[in-house]
Amino acid sequence: MRRRHFLGLVTGGAISPIAATAQPVTRHIGVLVLGNPNPESFLKELRDGLRELGHLENRDIQLQIRSAGGNAAVLADAAADLVRLKVDIIVAWQTPAATAAKRATAEIPIVMTSGDPVGTGLVASLSRPGGNVTGVDSFGAQLGGKCVELIRDTIPSAHRVAILANAADPFTKSFLAEIDKVAGSIGVATQPLMRHPDDELETAFAEMRNGAADAVIIQPTLLRATSIELALKNKLASFSIVRALPAAGGLMAYTQDAAEQT
Repeated sequence: MRRRHFLGLVTGGAISPIAATAQPVTRHIGVLVLGNPNPESFLKELRDGLRELGHLENRDIQLQIRSAGGNAAVLADAAADLVRLKVDIIVAWQTPAATAAKRATAEIPIVMTSGDPVGTGLVASLSRPGGNVTGVDSFGAQLGGKCVELIRDTIPSAHRVAILANAADPFTKSFLAEIDKVAGSIGVATQPLMRHPDDELETAFAEMRNGAADAVIIQPTLLRATSIELALKNKLASFSIVRALPAAGGLMAYTQDAAEQT
């Protein structure tokens, strides 16, 4: 889904373009993010897309941005705050944010921007989502499988791949299933290590080292500076499905164009 189509979901026709009226009505768009990885790139694309459609921030729209700072336990309060503000719509970046928003309200429309909406139970189906959640299926789970292929192409001798997976993210089940499916088909063993976003990660990387992992796939919602620093310290090639990983010092990502997705 291209950015213009996605922004059409966000605006929903409820916000008149600036040129259409001399006195535009200010609408409030709630933006809910976990905070891992850094959401600045996503927020830039969101603002750019809205501007392309003629919607100026602090004029006819207001963005109410709430981040959990990487701590999934804070998302519920952040979502509740947006509901108290009576925003017109909530844009949720990544599955934990979309799940928190859905639990917080059944009335305010929610637009999710990434993840596996059907597999995580956020919508009933892509053709008939039902409820108040709509948005984009980013096929991110399948990208996890492509990461395994990327590892084999980059490190032909790799036979064991560790996955730093988020125990609190509903998307994890689909993500691991796709990785296991592809890994099994090419003879690569997997070593999933489940952690929460606010857990220390040293023991996880110690387990990878003891398990003789050749590389690690880091789930986006566990991607922070510590993850990459520990991968480098333990001499593990790191991969992910977001561009933020190589930008922060990791090895490679198999990902989508963020502008097109947003």
